[in-house]
Amino acid sequence: MGSDDARDLAEKASKIVVSKGAKISRFDLKRSPETLDEAIAAMLGPTGNLRAPTIRKGKTVLVGFNEEVYAEHLA
Repeated sequence: MGSDDARDLAEKASKIVVSKGAKISRFDLKRSPETLDEAIAAMLGPTGNLRAPTIRKGKTVLVGFNEEVYAEHLA
């Protein structure tokens, strides 16, 4: 899945949480829609593809793995 797929996911989301190792980036697109491009860039890995794993739960998209983030959003 490439950048177009990431954009499709992001445009349907109100919240995106991206985990890259210990770094967690949170984007509240409902309050700050201007951060959409920044969120999409964070969702992509170095190859330009959507980072794995990616989970959509309702209007929240989780990208990458972080146990605490998963516990918070998937419990």
